[in-house]
Amino acid sequence: MKVAIYSRGLDQEQEIPLLILLEELAKHKINVLMFRCLFTQYNIPTPLLENVSPFDGYGDLDNTVDCFITLGGDGTILDATTIVREKKIPLLGINFGRLGFLANISRDEVVIAVDAIINHTFISDKRSLIHLDASIPLFGDSPFALNEFAIHKRDTAPMIKIHTYLNGEFLNTFWADGLIVATPTGSTGYSMSCTGPIVFPDSKNFVITPVAPHNLNVRSIVVADTSIISFEIESRVDQFICALDARREIVDKDIQIAVKKEVFDANLIKLSENTFLSTLREKLIWGMDKRN
Repeated sequence: MKVAIYSRGLDQEQEIPLLILLEELAKHKINVLMFRCLFTQYNIPTPLLENVSPFDGYGDLDNTVDCFITLGGDGTILDATTIVREKKIPLLGINFGRLGFLANISRDEVVIAVDAIINHTFISDKRSLIHLDASIPLFGDSPFALNEFAIHKRDTAPMIKIHTYLNGEFLNTFWADGLIVATPTGSTGYSMSCTGPIVFPDSKNFVITPVAPHNLNVRSIVVADTSIISFEIESRVDQFICALDARREIVDKDIQIAVKKEVFDANLIKLSENTFLSTLREKLIWGMDKRN
């Protein structure tokens, strides 16, 4: 068995959970690929390095990798999808961040998580992605996102007009600071903070949510993820911002852009007891009333 370990970088106090993870993997003689910047950050004891080697990115992963372990928060999971891409390697997120909605396995559950990987006693949770097509190349080799695609006005520019089309048919013009097209996974993120609805991960939808709309009667709309959603931008300035999750590019307003469902999915590993509903209640305190 082989696993990969990825992190944006850990604080020194997080070194012990990392060592515990490596110890558990070493006990079972599991080969480990460790992201190079993480590999060089700590003085890992020599015995734990016996089956460990560094990797730099997508090109170093193949179909022999059984699991891609992330150490960090939800943003680290989003990063991981751009590294794994279409290789369908399951992603297991150990939470070193704050909310931990996607990376919802606590650092205290490292031993349990390794045992689940070895014995395949976990839930494989497929999550759809959103893909961006544009008239110029954008976002390199990863023009897709797990959470959302978003359009934003630049800095202090006035609101923009976003003419939006659904499968070529005019849907609406959004006078707003921006527009979000969220996957079901992203419905509990940025879209929700802009009053968008929560939809279940397997609902096969996109959620279109305006950001600070000028017209108060304009609300989110849920459409099938078989749709192609295209946009034309009007603005008093020459550029606007395109974003895929936490990545963004500044583009000219004359660019042609459209989004659709990506042809491959992300495969998230969940421990059996961590269902979507339990995560909603625990992480979002959803439906809880402290008066009772």
